[in-house]
Amino acid sequence: MRILVLPGDGIGPEITAATLEVLRAASQRFALDIALEEDIVGHASLSKHGVTVHPAMVEKARAADGLMLGPAATFEFRDEAKGEINPSMFFRKTFDLFANIRPARTYPGATGKAGAFDLIVVRENTEGFYADRNMEQGNSKLLVTKDVVISMRRITRQCCARVAHAAFRLAMQRRKHVSIVHKANVLKIGDGMFLEECHKAAKEYPGVRVDDFIVDAMMAHVVRDPAKFDVIVTTNMAGDILSDLTAELSGSLGLAASLNAGETYAMAQAAHGSAPDIAAKNIANPFSLILSAGQLLGWHGERRQLRTFTDAAAAIEQGVARALATGACTKDMGGALGTRESGAALALAIAKA
Repeated sequence: MRILVLPGDGIGPEITAATLEVLRAASQRFALDIALEEDIVGHASLSKHGVTVHPAMVEKARAADGLMLGPAATFEFRDEAKGEINPSMFFRKTFDLFANIRPARTYPGATGKAGAFDLIVVRENTEGFYADRNMEQGNSKLLVTKDVVISMRRITRQCCARVAHAAFRLAMQRRKHVSIVHKANVLKIGDGMFLEECHKAAKEYPGVRVDDFIVDAMMAHVVRDPAKFDVIVTTNMAGDILSDLTAELSGSLGLAASLNAGETYAMAQAAHGSAPDIAAKNIANPFSLILSAGQLLGWHGERRQLRTFTDAAAAIEQGVARALATGACTKDMGGALGTRESGAALALAIAKA
């Protein structure tokens, strides 16, 4: 498997280095023959190439089997005319990575905020209220006057249907329960279409229990009792917000894994930001990106029917669980290790297991 690695900004290089150590250990133990190639993105690329996402790197990404993207300083990239392209948006749109799969679970020994739970948010990733993903040219925000902005949202049946099927396929591997989250009571046409397509998809999975919730009510339900949910499928912006909540309920955004998956390509990506305030201090939690990389291995294994890759993905998650249970982790999770040390300890544990 060929993986292009883009460390990103802020804490990105630190947590990427820890993740690569874990990937190498998993590759050696399970004989995966993973080829890792690094390049630059974000501020490093902007300084060297005048653009945050340079064409030669994109061609490397196309030639790879998957991509691992460290956190980028997306809030600082505002003017594409100056080369300030949002890397996350770019890859999601360019490679049509329509399903953003964000697990959230508690681990023994780690402090959760709402009891034990294990759920996954499946977020539509390519349209919705995201101006940079809605138009062939330009974006979908209009400055009518200096005091009036209009934001348009694109919703299509195709995108609703395919993310719905992704969620139901995932539920078939888990506890066979899908919760549809929407705002169809207000956004009657767009979210109404999303709700309709999700229920239409449900008919093809008769063994899966289905319910649906208005998004604001869902926030209260998740805080009150996250254990009642299994797979949650929702629109882009709602999923972006909801998955941060579920990750934090699990104990920390430092555990927030994320896989952006399309039909033939996937990108591992920590769900959190670049955290420049703690960059280069060796205190950032690398487990989010490590767990994301594990998801990428699992995705590749399932597509290619390679048991060694799915076993490696399981070993990484089990290794993180053991690290949290024994305190071999960073301070935000109750441990005493730094970023480098927690990555090295997990890599050693995987290699010796």
